[in-house]
Amino acid sequence: MKECVIIFDTTLRDGEQSPGASMNTGEKMRLATQLENLGVDVLEAGFPAASEGDFEAVSQIAGKLKHTEVAALARTTKSDIDCAWKAIEHAAKPRIHTFIATSDIHMDYKLNMSRDEVVKAAVEAVKYAKSFTDNVEFSAEDGSRSDRDFLCRIFEAAIEAGATTVNLPDTVGYAIPQEFGDLVRYIMTHTSNIHKAVLSVHCHNDLGLATANTIAAISAGARQAEVTINGIGERAGNTSLEEVVMALHTRPNFLPVTTHIKTNHIYPVSRQVSMITGIMVQPNKAIVGANAFAHEAGIHQDGMLKNPMTYEIMKPETIGLSENKLVLGKHSGRHALRAHLKDLGYDLSDEELKIVFSKFKELADKKKIVVDEDLEVIVTEGVLRTAEVFSLEYLNVISGTTVLPMASVKMKVNGRLVQGARYGNGPIDATFNTIADLTGEKAELLRFSIAALTGGTDAQGEVTVRLRENGLIALGRGADPDIITASAKAYLNGLNRLEYLKAHPIKSMETL
Repeated sequence: MKECVIIFDTTLRDGEQSPGASMNTGEKMRLATQLENLGVDVLEAGFPAASEGDFEAVSQIAGKLKHTEVAALARTTKSDIDCAWKAIEHAAKPRIHTFIATSDIHMDYKLNMSRDEVVKAAVEAVKYAKSFTDNVEFSAEDGSRSDRDFLCRIFEAAIEAGATTVNLPDTVGYAIPQEFGDLVRYIMTHTSNIHKAVLSVHCHNDLGLATANTIAAISAGARQAEVTINGIGERAGNTSLEEVVMALHTRPNFLPVTTHIKTNHIYPVSRQVSMITGIMVQPNKAIVGANAFAHEAGIHQDGMLKNPMTYEIMKPETIGLSENKLVLGKHSGRHALRAHLKDLGYDLSDEELKIVFSKFKELADKKKIVVDEDLEVIVTEGVLRTAEVFSLEYLNVISGTTVLPMASVKMKVNGRLVQGARYGNGPIDATFNTIADLTGEKAELLRFSIAALTGGTDAQGEVTVRLRENGLIALGRGADPDIITASAKAYLNGLNRLEYLKAHPIKSMETL
């Protein structure tokens, strides 16, 4: 029987550290449910000590998941561990994940602690966490730049203190696959009690090697991989769940291990993460990118017609991507809509379905065919974005080659209707100027991008904006058949995310 690699998903913790990728509690709850359905073994729900919002989200997720372990991150301090345990104590399968830096540069310049002091802090933290739960993970932050023998020493001490998982992070994405694999083998050989714990790895993608390093580590004996959906995370991101899982799935001759991931759920979950965070998946992204199963070259197309395996090493259906889509139009009913949404990974309540069905009918009057991407937008905007500070009620724009562009906007600000009009250099500039006036917000627009969700002249336009205010950064996303309306929705979504960040300030602290 094949050994199983534990998939530890940190999309809701490390993934949320992507600049501007903040998620509210409702969005995190929705993703947590889908990640459990995907089959992840451990879900790192957040860093409870970071903010009240993070604590609340972790607590709610811990109370909902029944099969997946729920992990809470904590530094090696009693206050952090107390906070982590309070958030997950009612979980069916709780895990406390505590960490401290072990590289000389971190110990000298950040912690101002000696090696002996760091080992002592790690041991005391693990013992304290062990008083709450038997499921304790210890991480050596910046492990890939740490002294090998010191890593073995601190892992041995952490395991002796009760850690059931020890994690080796490549915190700054510095490692090279051969080097990282050798490090894992060294730790497996020179840590006397390593057989009493699972060795985990957590890789960042600064050199584009996160997945390669993780695969090298698994080949060398690591049996837990810490990953995120779409590889999102701070800086260049983290190891991508879909890349690791599908590499193991596709190359069993080279990697004789397996996972509990239901691969046909990968693509729907990838789409949901993209929709919720506003971070678009690059077209050439492995496994889940728009071009991952596209074939342009004539010789490729000829080979595909004769045998798909000539140019595809995996079937698109394996990750939940199928061209056999149910066509929905204005005559489609609630039951067909509910069934198709469930296939996409959205299990809606009757009240949520009512909201989505109403918006679906509105869109179906504008478009002949409503496709999956349209439905994802409807669910995101109709169900996930509730209790917003700012919402659009009405937009009218006058623009052309012989007139000065002007936008008239009616919107709600904390439930109160306001309206106004402003001129601009173009219709979108006029719209943004009016919204800024009505909201009183002074956010700086860092980025503005437009894409089409699908092909065809009636496709919904998708707009993504990046906003900054007082050091806070938020991504905003909006979609609509009218690109100016989509821009207004994206701008308002970004402003709402900024409001959430203002209301839920996150403490500045080191992470893995």
